[in-house]
Amino acid sequence: MTVYTVTRKTQSWYGEQIGILILDAAYPCVPGNVGNASTYNYPVRFQEVRGASIDRLLNQRDPALKEAFVEAALELQDRGVKAITGACGFMAYFQEEVATALDVPVFLSSLMQVPFMHALCGGSVGIITANASRLTPRHFKACNIPDSIPLTIAGMEDQTEFRQAILEEKGTLDSAEIEREVTQVARRLVEEHPEVRSILLECSDLPPYAHAVQAATGRPVFDFITMINYVRQSIAHRPYVGSM
Repeated sequence: MTVYTVTRKTQSWYGEQIGILILDAAYPCVPGNVGNASTYNYPVRFQEVRGASIDRLLNQRDPALKEAFVEAALELQDRGVKAITGACGFMAYFQEEVATALDVPVFLSSLMQVPFMHALCGGSVGIITANASRLTPRHFKACNIPDSIPLTIAGMEDQTEFRQAILEEKGTLDSAEIEREVTQVARRLVEEHPEVRSILLECSDLPPYAHAVQAATGRPVFDFITMINYVRQSIAHRPYVGSM
């Protein structure tokens, strides 16, 4: 007989290893997006960070959001998740504060993959971000990205459909057009900077187009989903079954 033990009295259900903090925003999250549960082949649990709008996080970098992030993360922890990620790379701004407050692993930003990418591929790490002008040294420092790693950054803020659908939350989203936009940005990135050996899609809205970016550039492509799957494997190992 296998005996199981209650680990948290605040936990009323089981099996959701990954918790995901979501911004207080409203736009379509298509399959492949961090905010779409069908992206994963395992159950996840979402928690909205109340008041954490795109404007307050990306543009204002409002320090008052720290309490909201910690509160939302603690709620996920109390519900039994084994690790907590984010649904916006700019959540790196509160990575250190949330990680300090919790007992489970915290990996709020896709940017945390940059040191691994550089060790793996060398060269410059290309980052395609929602808004290049809003990335700051604090975001990189919180993700343990040293100044010695060369970065080449391109933003999506000037791409019309991406800007209007996501940054401005117009209410509709043309996925085929965003794929065209991000592929164009990626192709230009490697043409102008051939030293880029790997590409990170920082934004949680861009993983649906990772395959198109890879086809256009021939580079290894990392995103939120590569990171979430990697961490999930580390906290939910299964026995191997096979033959000899």
